[in-house]
Amino acid sequence: MRPLSGLDSGSVWAQRLRQLEQRLRVKEERIVVLETENAALHLKLAEYQGLAGRSTHEVLQLYSARGQQQKLQRSSVVIQLHGAIKRLKQDLKSLHSFALELSKDFQRQSKTYLYQVLTAVQGIQLQNEAMQMFQIKAFDLEQSLQEVTERYEKEKQKRRALHNSLVELRGNIRVHCRIRPLLPFDTAVGHSISQDRQRSFSEKVAYAADDETVLVKCSRPGHAPINKTFQFERVYSASESQDTVFADVAPLLTSLLDGYNVCIMAYGQTGSGKTYTMLGPQLEENFAFSTEDESELGIIPRATQEVFRLISEKPPGSYWVEVSVVEVYNNDIFDLLAKDSSGKVFGVKRDVVTTREGKSDIPLLTHETVENASEFLHLVKKGLQLRVRHPTLVHAHSSRSHLVVTLTITTIVSGDNIATSWEDEQTSQRLNKEVSYTFPQKMRDNKSNSSSRASSPTQLDATEKLKQVKTRLQLVDLAGSECVGMSGVTGAALRETSFINRSLSALADVLGAIAEQRSHVPYRNSKLTHLLQDSVGGDAKLLVMLCISPDQKYLTESMQSLGFGTRARQVQRGQVKKKYVPVPSKAK
Repeated sequence: MRPLSGLDSGSVWAQRLRQLEQRLRVKEERIVVLETENAALHLKLAEYQGLAGRSTHEVLQLYSARGQQQKLQRSSVVIQLHGAIKRLKQDLKSLHSFALELSKDFQRQSKTYLYQVLTAVQGIQLQNEAMQMFQIKAFDLEQSLQEVTERYEKEKQKRRALHNSLVELRGNIRVHCRIRPLLPFDTAVGHSISQDRQRSFSEKVAYAADDETVLVKCSRPGHAPINKTFQFERVYSASESQDTVFADVAPLLTSLLDGYNVCIMAYGQTGSGKTYTMLGPQLEENFAFSTEDESELGIIPRATQEVFRLISEKPPGSYWVEVSVVEVYNNDIFDLLAKDSSGKVFGVKRDVVTTREGKSDIPLLTHETVENASEFLHLVKKGLQLRVRHPTLVHAHSSRSHLVVTLTITTIVSGDNIATSWEDEQTSQRLNKEVSYTFPQKMRDNKSNSSSRASSPTQLDATEKLKQVKTRLQLVDLAGSECVGMSGVTGAALRETSFINRSLSALADVLGAIAEQRSHVPYRNSKLTHLLQDSVGGDAKLLVMLCISPDQKYLTESMQSLGFGTRARQVQRGQVKKKYVPVPSKAK
């Protein structure tokens, strides 16, 4: 019988060999027993011979009988032993042949397994060599990809710089778009929202495809989904921080000290993150913004810190800063820094007028002089406590007014320390005539006009002919556009919504008129557009920060905001003019 397995069959035959050896020992013991019995019989025979009184005949008969019996027994035992030995020899022969076959089979299997092991080792070696080649190729591809990426980033920066230059030359409005993350209040479904809009209330449909493209997934019941894209100068995803947003805004602040007016405006629906982007996280108790976590600060506090940092690098006494805070509420302008006779801040209604030079101005507006960012933030927080807010179904702390924070930087230069570029020569000459003055006389004018205006630097010579040039940084947090059906407002809040939407529509009309180069631009259709006339009309570098929600239920409002930003990008206002080009003064 041939074993199925070399190792198992070997153990079986070894066990069988042990059994046969045991049987052989049993037979040998049986022979010893028989020999012992034979010896006992011989003793018994001698005992019988010595017995007296027996006859020889009986003894001989008994002996003969016993001898025959013993002979028969011995012959029978010998025959059995011979048969057992013969069988044992046969078993040993079979076991030997099986051992030979087992050895041959083991050798064959060993050769087979050794061949398989060698083949596997060779295969592994080939795989390792291929893996090394793949790793080398992957490393080369990674290096190539890194080089291409670096080249792409460089070309992208060049393209962005050229695009910014083109925007400068055309006077285009810069538009950035920020997509906020999904927030807990997005899951709160209002009673007035239709069932279709409630169906996918937490579905995200607006994405940042890249840093210049917004992708919106538009879908309607019964229609195939459509993906729409919108291009802007910069697009921020939901994961990008306040630091990243401000990093793209900071270069405009350098332009502020270079003689350009700058306006940064946040536009979007209620709850889209405008106030967070402009100010930072708000405190629940007084609606002011928190300054504890600097990484969460918005554009307004960061811009102020950056402006004062830039001023600190200039000669002392050549700049001073004033701040004003107003809100446009129900198409009325309120001065949020005005004080009563006891010094308490309260909102005073003001009006906006157009000067003889065609500029917008607010007579009697309070301008507070500040010397650092902390003083500025303190005044802004006071003004924010007076800002009108009202809860809606969309946002619990919805701003019901447009907030305009203006930072006015006054630069004092001597008559021989100002130069103009050739294209600004006529404008600069007219400006110099308008702002030229003898400083003590200007001090008396400041005291007569407003007690809160900045006094002039004391170190300047009172008899020296000086020139005063003002540049303005306007930081605008617009009230959110909203659908009455979504916000669920009634009564006074409904009237507020009407004024908000009308003022934003007026802003869109102004941009449309400028884009179409109409002879008449309807700035006076709204106090908001009248107030922002200088910034929107081309006298300032204007950045619009679109804020949108990614939620499906706000799709209509997000599309409206993206459409507004697209139209704003198409406005060409002509090259923005510098107020002046400062030249380092010679050593006296």
